Amino acid sequence: MLTQSGTATPGSETDPLAAFTDRSLLIVDDDKPFSTRLARAMESRGYEVQVAESVAEGVSAVESRAPAFAVIDMRLGDGNGLDVIARLKEQRPEARGVILTGYGNIATAVNAVKLGAFDYLAKPADADEIHGTLMAQPGERADPPENPMSADRVRWEHIQRVYELCGRNVSETARRLNMHRRTLQRILAKRAPR
Repeated sequence: MLTQSGTATPGSETDPLAAFTDRSLLIVDDDKPFSTRLARAMESRGYEVQVAESVAEGVSAVESRAPAFAVIDMRLGDGNGLDVIARLKEQRPEARGVILTGYGNIATAVNAVKLGAFDYLAKPADADEIHGTLMAQPGERADPPENPMSADRVRWEHIQRVYELCGRNVSETARRLNMHRRTLQRILAKRAPR
């Protein structure tokens, strides 16, 4: 169980969450349909869920009552989810936090873990995957996802991200990606790969 001092004691093998007396979970994500579905799914697993839609709301929630668990989107409308993780680790060092993002890269993952994230998952992550990651023991790896994003999908997500950051300017995006403009236009015209 998670005691007042924050240490865990052995619990049920069938439900690892039963080992924790504090089951508070903060979800910080500006994708309202996703956060609503995830909140319901995590509540059904026994978490006491609070949802925030921005860095400011997330930091405020942490400062008013630091949760035992957190699921935080990397990119939010008003900033970076790493700011929420950093504040959570200041308030409650033993808290378990997972960073979610639609585009992954090694540098960001390393930075997230250095700031105190327990793990790093690429969207779309389902509730089972998130719960498994939150319940994993330090140093233990969560099971690999059943249906991970394909390499084509990861590439497409990255291109879309850069395109959005460039204000949907095809020429600027192509320059930054070191790609021919017409090639980029063809990629943008296609549907997202599975």
